[in-house]
Amino acid sequence: MAVAELSNGGGGWRNTTGFVSRVLMGRWFMAFSCLLVMSVAGATYMFGIYSTEIKSSLGYDQTTLNLLSFFKDLGGNVGILSGLINEVTPPWVVLSIGGVMNFAGYFMIWLAVTGRIAKPSVWQMCLYICVAGNSQSFANTGGLVPCVVNFPQSRGFVLGILKGYVGLSGAIMTQIYHALYGDDPKSLILLIAWLPAVIAFMFLRTIRVMKVVNQPNELKIFYKLLYISLGLAGFLMVIIIIQNKFTFTRIEYGLSASMVLILLFLPIGVVIREEYKVWKDRTKSLNDTNKLKVVTEKPPSQAAPLPSPPRQAPASPRKPDSCTENIFRPPARGEDYTILQALFSIDMLILFIATTCGIGGTLTAIDNLGQIGTSLGYAKKSTTTFVSLVSIWNYLGRVSAGFASEIFLRKYKLPRPLLLTMVLLVSCVGHLLIAFAVPNSLYFASIIIGYCFGAIWPLMFAIISEIFGLKYYSTLYNFGNVASPVGSYILNVKVTGTLYDKEALKQMAALGETRKAGEDLTCTGASCYRLSFMIITAATLFGCIVSVILVLRTRKFYKGDIYKKFREESIAGENDAGLTGNEVVPVEKVEIGEGVGAAIPRTSGPTTTATATAAIAQHQ
Repeated sequence: MAVAELSNGGGGWRNTTGFVSRVLMGRWFMAFSCLLVMSVAGATYMFGIYSTEIKSSLGYDQTTLNLLSFFKDLGGNVGILSGLINEVTPPWVVLSIGGVMNFAGYFMIWLAVTGRIAKPSVWQMCLYICVAGNSQSFANTGGLVPCVVNFPQSRGFVLGILKGYVGLSGAIMTQIYHALYGDDPKSLILLIAWLPAVIAFMFLRTIRVMKVVNQPNELKIFYKLLYISLGLAGFLMVIIIIQNKFTFTRIEYGLSASMVLILLFLPIGVVIREEYKVWKDRTKSLNDTNKLKVVTEKPPSQAAPLPSPPRQAPASPRKPDSCTENIFRPPARGEDYTILQALFSIDMLILFIATTCGIGGTLTAIDNLGQIGTSLGYAKKSTTTFVSLVSIWNYLGRVSAGFASEIFLRKYKLPRPLLLTMVLLVSCVGHLLIAFAVPNSLYFASIIIGYCFGAIWPLMFAIISEIFGLKYYSTLYNFGNVASPVGSYILNVKVTGTLYDKEALKQMAALGETRKAGEDLTCTGASCYRLSFMIITAATLFGCIVSVILVLRTRKFYKGDIYKKFREESIAGENDAGLTGNEVVPVEKVEIGEGVGAAIPRTSGPTTTATATAAIAQHQ
């Protein structure tokens, strides 16, 4: 349909190439590029699949493995460096650095696990996985931040759907991994080394910050992308259940992975359709300009001078603060804070404490899924199912939190921090299911924890952008990520890892055994994680109470119109670009097709209009 219309006429080839160029450089293809980058940016969430291989091949105990997990989370979430780089460089620089770091870190881990290099020291493995994990923050900063800046009035939808694809990335890459490598967890490490790097380098040119445009059907387009992603998540859910019941061959895995790729690239159809509509409207507008209204006016010398309007005293808005000024006197909520003003604000401190408790607890559960399943007697095949369930419900949590919080905010002025409080409260149910080890409860715990873990992220990032502004968002966004490794270190390494090893040594002593050097340490039974997750539940409840304080502090702010500033800026930008309607302007020259122009002299007398055709005939 679109192709046929593009190829009509003598300028068909030029029209086609112009349209293709517009699609590739348009806002919506930029958003699609970010979706693909995000869809492979969640390798850190797959640690539960290959962590057992690291533990057995390198002879680690649980504390050491959890230490690796901490450095993975530290790298994946301490993105201050990527944020600062993004402040002074275009996004393609950030994405390039992330791609190189991803390949270098995971490739070294793969070499160590497969025995292709000498067994590295623990600090070396921590360095490798920290570098690999830190590449995720570069991918998030280089892909997600420009998208939020380009769609400021739909940031909740943008954050929801982009972080949703990050949540789905574990299930997506699991299907691709089975299709390419079968059932070899060591090869999974190789896959997550090269695939995200390739995707990032493919879209370096298209992901960039663009001028904000007020598009009336913007929300409808995001809903279309949402429906496609829901279809992808639904297919993954069904195929995971089937794969858990039956044994798949490589060919069957290949067919399922092919379907995943089709659904993953399906948004390109929405992108082409929307860009075609915009291109067609603009082409029509240009064609109408060829039938240009010629306006003749009085010469400037004969025009009566207009009385100058009375001067009004200019408003004196607060001068923007420099980086080190007014650190403890920040502007009103919603204005652009400096980095130090945001970091030292009470709102940021409250948000940081609440998310540290919430993310730290859920991330501890996700990183230990493999060992939890083993200690409770689940089949090895179930570990992949747990990770995939977490991935899918992680996606659903991110998408639903982003979209639902935006709808509740616009319709009912419901503060986003209130939804954050509710999510933290629900996550306690998943922790208690693990603590009490109810039969088959790990499937339900995976769903609850995956959903809550995913829902926290878009809520936190949206709250940061709304309270502290977008000027330094790339840096503040990455500071919010720091809550993850802090919570992970406290609850995963210091609490869960220590208590697990203590229980494992107690079981060995009861059997009259002693641990040999280089031997991995394994615990069995419900007691391995019971006390740990009781402590995690208490910490999450504390975070829930703290977040209520933020709800009370920001309720007045969220009752106002927090997007008014961005609407005014986009309308002002359109006015400057001459995009707000069909304007009739004085014309001194009319071009005939692509040929010679005909000069139209100005005449005195009242303003009159005539079509360009009549003016040309008059000239001849």
